[in-house]
Amino acid sequence: MESDTKRINLKREVGLIGCISFIAGTVIGSGIFISPQFVLAAIGSPGASLIIWTLCGFISMLAGLCYAELGTVIPESGGEFIYILRTAGKVVAFMFSFSFIVVMRPASATGVALSFAEYVVAPFYSGCTPPILAVKCIAAAAILGLTAVNCLSVRLAVRIQVVSMVFKLVALAVIILGGVVMLFQGHTENFEEPFENTKADVSSIGIAFYQGLWSFEGWNTLNPEVNLPRAVVIAISLVTGLYLLVNVSYLTVMTPKELMSSSAVAVTWGNKVLGSWGWTMSVAAALSAFGSLNGTFFSGGRVCFVAAREGHLPDILAMAHVRRLTPSPALIFTTVVSLLVLIPGDFQSIVNFFSFTAWFFYGITLSGLVYLKIKKPELPRPYKVPIILPVLVIIVAIFLVLAPILDNPQIEYLYVSLFILSGAIVYVPFIHFKLCPGLLTKLTVFLQLFLEVAPTEKNL
Repeated sequence: MESDTKRINLKREVGLIGCISFIAGTVIGSGIFISPQFVLAAIGSPGASLIIWTLCGFISMLAGLCYAELGTVIPESGGEFIYILRTAGKVVAFMFSFSFIVVMRPASATGVALSFAEYVVAPFYSGCTPPILAVKCIAAAAILGLTAVNCLSVRLAVRIQVVSMVFKLVALAVIILGGVVMLFQGHTENFEEPFENTKADVSSIGIAFYQGLWSFEGWNTLNPEVNLPRAVVIAISLVTGLYLLVNVSYLTVMTPKELMSSSAVAVTWGNKVLGSWGWTMSVAAALSAFGSLNGTFFSGGRVCFVAAREGHLPDILAMAHVRRLTPSPALIFTTVVSLLVLIPGDFQSIVNFFSFTAWFFYGITLSGLVYLKIKKPELPRPYKVPIILPVLVIIVAIFLVLAPILDNPQIEYLYVSLFILSGAIVYVPFIHFKLCPGLLTKLTVFLQLFLEVAPTEKNL
C-alpha cells in the first residue's frame, strides 16, 4: 500500500511541460508520414484537406477532454473496456474487448508496419510503385522482429522508442523548415485555387476524417492522474499546428497530383528538396514508423490484462513471462492476427476499418459519460466538461460510423459490423454460461508450460 501511495503521488507531481510532452509524444506517430496523400485523395483539394486536418485536431481535443473527466469518475485501469463495463454492461464491454483484441489492435499494428515497409523500399523504387509482395514481406518481418524484442527485453523496447522519437522530430522539423524556405521563395502555385476539385459527398468526407484521425490516435490512452486539461488543449493544439505545417510543406513542394500518387510522401518531398540526400527522409520516416509499431506492441496489453481479469478473455492473455516479465502471450496472439490481416489488406482499407470500429466504441464510451452526468451527478469529479462536449463528439462518432455506409456502401463494412455484433453471440455461451471450461483449462495449462508464463498480480 505504501508503494502504491508513492506511485500515485509521483504521477500527480508531473508538471504542465511533462504532461504536454507525454501527450504529444503519444499522439505523434507514423500517420503524418503516410496519411496526407490519402486525406487529399479522399477530399480532393488542398484547402479542404487542411480544413480536415484542423477539424481532426479539434475533435481529438474535445474527445481527450471528455476522457479526462471519464477517467476521474471511473479511476480504474483498462481504458474503454472498463468505462464501457461500468456504464453499458458486460455484453457491450465484451464486444469491445473482442473487437479490440481481434480487429483494432492487430489492424493498428499492421497499418503502421505497412507504412514502415513503404519507407524502407521507397529509395529502391524511385519513380514507381514498389511491389506489394516486397512491402508486405518487410512489414511481416518488422512485426515478427518487434514481437521478439518486446517478448525478450522491456529495456530494449524502451530504447527503440527513445531513438525513434528523436528521428521523428528531426524529420518533421526538416520538412517544416524546408517548406517555409520554399514558401518564402514564392512557391505558392498549389494554393492559388485551394478548393478546386473538392469532393463534398458524405462518404469522401468520412474517409478523409478516417485517415486524418488515424494520425491523432493516442489521445484516448492518456492517464487521468497526469492529465491536466490545459495540457490536453496545448498538446493537441501543438500537434495540430505541426501537422498543418507539414501538410503545407508537402503541398508547397509537390502538386496535389504528385502528393496523391506518392506511396511515401516524405521521400518524394526529400527527393525534390534535398536532392541526393532525399534518402535520409526515408530513413527518418521508417525509423519513426518502426518506433510507432514498437509502441503499439509495448503499450497494447492493458485491455488484455483487464478484460482477462474480469473473465472476458482467456486467462492466458493476462499472463507474463516468469523471468522477463513481458506479456508474451498477448504479444504472440496480436502478432498472429496482425499477420493474417496483412495478407489481404492494404494501408488505406486497414485504416478505414480500424477507424470505423474505433469510433463505434468511442461513441459508446462517451455515451456512458453523458449517462453518468445525467443519472449520477453526485459522483466525485475533480474535473468536469460541459455536457455539450461529449454530445458533440458522439454526433461526430455517429457520422463517422454511418457516413461510409449510407453514401457509398461497401460489403466490407457490413462484415466489420457483423463481426462487432458477433461479440454478443460469443459472450452468451463462452463467457456467461462458460461452455467447454475443461478444454480451455487444459489449453491454458499447456500454454503456460510451453511459454513459461504465469498470472500477474497487477497490470503490466
